[in-house]
Amino acid sequence: MPRHPFAVAFVALCLAGPAAAQDMTRYLDMASPAMTEAEIDRAGVEALIAAAGPGRPVDLRGRRLNGLDLSGLDLSGADLTAARLNGARLVGAKFVGAKLAQAWMVRADLSGADLSKVDLFQTQMMDAVLAKADLSGARVVADLTRADLRGASLRGADLSADMRNQSMGLMRGVLTSARAEGADFSGANLSRVTAEFARFAGARFTGADLSGMQAAGADLSGADVTAATLGGLDVNGARLTGLVGETEAVGADRLLNAAAAIRR
Repeated sequence: MPRHPFAVAFVALCLAGPAAAQDMTRYLDMASPAMTEAEIDRAGVEALIAAAGPGRPVDLRGRRLNGLDLSGLDLSGADLTAARLNGARLVGAKFVGAKLAQAWMVRADLSGADLSKVDLFQTQMMDAVLAKADLSGARVVADLTRADLRGASLRGADLSADMRNQSMGLMRGVLTSARAEGADFSGANLSRVTAEFARFAGARFTGADLSGMQAAGADLSGADVTAATLGGLDVNGARLTGLVGETEAVGADRLLNAAAAIRR
């Protein structure tokens, strides 16, 4: 009997150790039908939503929805745990309070989507487009490497390290090389987030917790850090030109590698 690709990935993950906990793509064939094809079409998804009934969340756990155009659909409260939406078009879709833990959304287009208060635990969202999306109040322990978050709202979102799942490695939000110019992280928790080489020019971090965030090589020029917590923020090689509100931030005197930051 052929082994399920996710079972193979889990075994490999356990053998590889904690460092691989949030990088499962190396163990999966991303070109396989399981990761590129859909088992139903848009009409089928709409039928499932209708069958669930008004006000009742649809169950789409583990469904293969890769490449589908589900733009504008209301999937609020839906259970999409471990669903596969790689390359899906989800422009303007509503996922308010939805469960997207362990879902695959690589290269998905979520421009303008409402993802407020969603559960994005261990969700794979590399190269996803979330421009002007609303992730306010969301739990984002997701891999957003190279994602487009320009103009997105992450007000009050929690991207911090999940200290309860240490057996799986340090699970946390990953924004490596992400584009987040003009994004709003006001009041968000980015403690110990990985954000090397991310672009945060003009982003708003008022009242946010950036303690221990790894931002080496990141562009924070013109970002607003008024009342933010900065202790332990690694700014090695980061661009801090025109940083706003630094004197009103907490722990601004305890930046890591401050001498190696670019100030002009």
